[in-house]
Amino acid sequence: MERVALLFPGQGSQYAGMGKSLYDEFKAARLTFEEANDVLKFDIKRLCFDGLLSDLSKPENIQLTLLTVSVATFRAYMEQVGMNPVIAAGHSLGEYSALTCSGAVSFPDMLKIVNVRSKLSQELADSGLGGMTIIDGLDPDVVEECCSLVSRQGHIVTVSCYNSATQTAISGHQNAVMEAEDKLIELGAQITPIIGSAPFHSAVMETAGERLKEELGKYTFRSFNFPVISNFTALPYEKPNRLPELLQHQMSHPVQWQRIMNYLKYKGIKITIEIGPQNVLRNLVKSSINGIEAFSFGQQEDRDRIIKDERFSKRKESIGEQGSEFISMCLAMAVSTKNRNDNVTEYNKGVIEPYERIAGLQQRFKKDGTQPKIEQMYQAVEMLQTVLLTKKIDLSMQKMIFNNIFDQTGTHNLFRDLICFQPNESQEG
Repeated sequence: MERVALLFPGQGSQYAGMGKSLYDEFKAARLTFEEANDVLKFDIKRLCFDGLLSDLSKPENIQLTLLTVSVATFRAYMEQVGMNPVIAAGHSLGEYSALTCSGAVSFPDMLKIVNVRSKLSQELADSGLGGMTIIDGLDPDVVEECCSLVSRQGHIVTVSCYNSATQTAISGHQNAVMEAEDKLIELGAQITPIIGSAPFHSAVMETAGERLKEELGKYTFRSFNFPVISNFTALPYEKPNRLPELLQHQMSHPVQWQRIMNYLKYKGIKITIEIGPQNVLRNLVKSSINGIEAFSFGQQEDRDRIIKDERFSKRKESIGEQGSEFISMCLAMAVSTKNRNDNVTEYNKGVIEPYERIAGLQQRFKKDGTQPKIEQMYQAVEMLQTVLLTKKIDLSMQKMIFNNIFDQTGTHNLFRDLICFQPNESQEG
């Protein structure tokens, strides 16, 4: 079994006519556009399908259209494939799409939130005081050093996205960005200014981030159907109530995309599927990450391959009583393994909460008379891994515990690609 992550794109993925093929093919996509029209009180479908690229790229339009197309793409994916990912991540605005599709925020609420974010961005873009540029061909450390040399009070430019080992973005005051561009070109960089962009993910956006947090405080957030990685921490959200704080920080701090990709590799992800109009993130994965296969559900050719690929249906299958026995053993080991962690807060978060989630699943299966699917078995493995790490069980003992479970349930073949025995990710920088 392969482990799948969904990736949601941000600015730069828009194109004239985006979402049209999904709208024509999937009922779920059609309903998504209708829902967006009702909430926003204007025809976003017409803007996406018939609008000029220059119209789509305006600050007041780009975020709402990308959110809508990404949610429509996700719903089409679920209609056709029906398999939740192991984890999801979104680049910049894509984080909002990922949070929506995870169930943490309703689509109507997120449209309203992103509408406010769009207006805050537009204010800065219209002022002409800020800018943003993609930098290709230089090590991030070199770009950082150049930005540091250029920056001074009232003349700030910083790295705003760490996309890969050779691609970054810089943002800040317009004059500082232009000065940094000139120096980086001299060093051999290729630059792509993002015309009309706000200085996203830089200190210039701090006030906008504070205003966004005020808006976020008006909404209620729900539990995640699957984990979502924060651009700010490069780790999954711990609880839904952290959304206001982390999305505020995202406005004025760099997108840690390279660290996010490393986290996916650490978690044993073998396949990524971009959920959006183009293939920007798919191509970034292909060019910079070894050992991960990349698709884009928004692209017809990739979509056809996904639909025909049997790997994307196996996780919907039940494997009978073997699955129930497997989850029961994971729960039993979570309880019986000796605890060596005296920190009550860590114990509650890393032992009690994950155990209760999986125990709740098991109770539901018994009540309904159903058997767990492979997807739920993966969740049980991740629960037990979290519990053992929190209880400070050494790696050799962890491996013995998991191998015993795999041996007794005959499930080695299902989990042979899973990285279960790594140090706790919270220890990373």
